[in-house]
Amino acid sequence: MFEGLTQRLTGVLDRLRRRGALSERDVEEALREIRVALLEADVALPVVKDFVRDVRARAVGQEVLRSVTPAQMVVKIVHDRLVELLGGRNEDLRLGAPPAVVLMTGLQGSGKTTTTAKLARHLEKRARKRVLVASLDTRRPAAREQLATLARQAGVESLAIVPGEDALAIARRALERARRAGFDVLILDTAGRLHVDEELMAELAAVRDLVRPAETLLVADALTGQDAVQVARTFDERIGITGVVLTRLDGDARGGAALSVRAVTGRPIKFVGVGEKLEDLQPFHPERMASRILDMGDVVTLVERAAETLEKEEAERLARRMARGRFDLEDLRKQLDQVRRLGGMSGILAQLPGIARLRKQIDASRLDEKLIVRQCAIIDSMTPEERRHPEIIHASRKRRIAAGSGTTVQEVNRLLKQHREMQKMLKRVKKAGGLGKLLGAAGMPPGLPPGVRPH
Repeated sequence: MFEGLTQRLTGVLDRLRRRGALSERDVEEALREIRVALLEADVALPVVKDFVRDVRARAVGQEVLRSVTPAQMVVKIVHDRLVELLGGRNEDLRLGAPPAVVLMTGLQGSGKTTTTAKLARHLEKRARKRVLVASLDTRRPAAREQLATLARQAGVESLAIVPGEDALAIARRALERARRAGFDVLILDTAGRLHVDEELMAELAAVRDLVRPAETLLVADALTGQDAVQVARTFDERIGITGVVLTRLDGDARGGAALSVRAVTGRPIKFVGVGEKLEDLQPFHPERMASRILDMGDVVTLVERAAETLEKEEAERLARRMARGRFDLEDLRKQLDQVRRLGGMSGILAQLPGIARLRKQIDASRLDEKLIVRQCAIIDSMTPEERRHPEIIHASRKRRIAAGSGTTVQEVNRLLKQHREMQKMLKRVKKAGGLGKLLGAAGMPPGLPPGVRPH
């Protein structure tokens, strides 16, 4: 999402780093470019003015300009100010006593119903809450059926649909069901409109007064830019929101909504939608987002996602096999599947430090995200014996595997060559005494890295 802004800001800051000493003029030139970059990213003008003014006040002091590494000090100041602009710290849901009601609001088309199911899944899986969802949207055709379907996919319970009920009746019945059945959280998906109108606000106010929500979240589409910020301001003034969920943060929006919404509304961004799958909802961490904008990466989120999506027992089994120098095509298949579940190569690369500087090379290499899918299909088209003993795969078998997977013999050959190279590497590691001995020879302690404890 922030690709354009990231490239502009990192370009400005890299030029500062190349200078041994900085003058006030250097800082002023950099600030002018930062101002233009923020405006081009669709950040609200008042927010840009405040940002540049605060950075200037901190960056032109003598303690910065005369420091050993003034450019690094300026980078830190920009980073810290971005963190403040984005909210300062992560703000989790404040649910209170069960059943805590979460009211989902927003305009039609912002992804409110899908986000409701994503949030329910997040609370069930991560927070270990028992969640009930209910749709109050009686106007949009099949809206309640859509939420019921998504709830089944997310593994959460939804309120039974009774034809003819209005929004208040559904909310009252949902609250009673949540109380009687002992649910921890009740999430209500309200109706939306294509624009803000009096009828919508009156209905939302009536529902709010009835259920007294612990959280009222506005779901806003990040692709709408400053419109999302204005919608957030209007909903906050009329209904009173406690936080914002920005959807489609994985799209090609310029990022202005994310950088403006907290400063304009005073309400924090609590979650962001980063994909279409039900697991693609992440808590919003201002410091991590600021680091990504400045091309410092977001390795913490990558590690958290890996811990959530990868199976510990399977990873340990695979590690033991690799330590013994064993790695067949079934093992490779599982490795490819793990990369796919982490968002593919582009999803992993996007969260690594310095990736913006390599963007041109990556684009030139034409990274094919479908390659992993095709490689998995090739292995799936093999027999169990072929996966365990790939050396038996000759011409006729390759033709059969290629036909079965919808690929070519050349692609089958490339996969087999990739596997052979990995096997050779593992054998060399084993002959050298194993991974632990190699780490010791490199001056690193064998076993887990320092500060990391086994679960």
